[in-house]
Amino acid sequence: MNFELSEEHQAFADSVARFAQDKLSAGALARAHSQHYPWDTAALLAKQGLLGIAFPEADGGQGGTLMHAVLAIQQVALVCPKSADIVQAGNFGPIRTFVEYATAEQKARFLPDLLAGRKLIALGMSEPDAGSAVTELKTSARLDGDHYVINGSKVFSTHSPEAELFLIYVRFGPGVDGIGSVLIERGTPGFQVGEPSNFMNGEQWAQLYFEDCRIPAANLLLGPGGFKKQISGFNVERLGNASRSLALGRYCFNLAREHALIRKQFGRELCEFQGLQWKFADMTMKLEQAQLMLYRAALEGEHGLPSAQSTAMAKLACNEAGWFVANEALQVMGGMGFSQEALVEYCLRRIRGWMIAGGSIEMLKNRIAEGVFEKSFSQRPPKAATV
Repeated sequence: MNFELSEEHQAFADSVARFAQDKLSAGALARAHSQHYPWDTAALLAKQGLLGIAFPEADGGQGGTLMHAVLAIQQVALVCPKSADIVQAGNFGPIRTFVEYATAEQKARFLPDLLAGRKLIALGMSEPDAGSAVTELKTSARLDGDHYVINGSKVFSTHSPEAELFLIYVRFGPGVDGIGSVLIERGTPGFQVGEPSNFMNGEQWAQLYFEDCRIPAANLLLGPGGFKKQISGFNVERLGNASRSLALGRYCFNLAREHALIRKQFGRELCEFQGLQWKFADMTMKLEQAQLMLYRAALEGEHGLPSAQSTAMAKLACNEAGWFVANEALQVMGGMGFSQEALVEYCLRRIRGWMIAGGSIEMLKNRIAEGVFEKSFSQRPPKAATV
């Protein structure tokens, strides 16, 4: 059993690291604190082949693997945390589900602009009354001739203020088997993107409203019964979340380590104090443990989609490790860590959001327990017995 990256994987990671250092290091602080999507950086990443890394070449992708995508997003995040969001959007987010299940006509219509970094696709999954309990969603799709009529609303949609295409979870009928998804373009009559709201991670998300919104039947992505396929694609999105959580934690670790080597108090470098040495020992352990779980899930998806169990464990480990390390790094750096002149506080805020988005840490633990006992545990109250 070899715990090191293969020669090919290491060479790929090194090449992405060199590109990031050369092209993304300058301006990293400004990008992080801007609320605008960095379209110029997206075009640069697309030109470098860092969008669509694991997508088939026939679809305009790079023909790589999920492991390549994980390595890329981490290497970019270690230099410019904000730019890693672009790698996420072009590899792990709803675009992955789209590539997995879209028709040839849908791919021809939308993929060229998405993979060139000219447009974004956003996910509409959560609703005001359906967050972790996503199968309780109410947004409906009714077939009317050669169109679907959509009614309902969505919340907490990443990139919603900028996206041109939206992958929307909808209900065609009752139960889990009645759930599927459709593609809706910005500007479609009956579809309104609400005013953006500000969130702790520095992002803005907008609520999505659908009122008798008519879309062509050709915009159907997955019909009734498609929910399980959608969630399988969503597992890959979780790995993008996990990769960024861990990489941003490591970014903070690197800054804190450098600070501890050169900062002096009481006539000694900070790294000379045993209390801080133990902090770095704890941080290193958590980073390395989570990294192995992430790589395991990514390698599992080399020739398909990773399992729900592996992605749940990887996301949980990376979320918790990233949060712990970023928080400890901030403490080590004191006022500089707390300042917006460094990116430690930014990374801490971003990681905290990922502990909720893409499956909260509590729901991930539930999923892991189901794998342990090889049975499903309903979170809903038991039905009252009939007399």
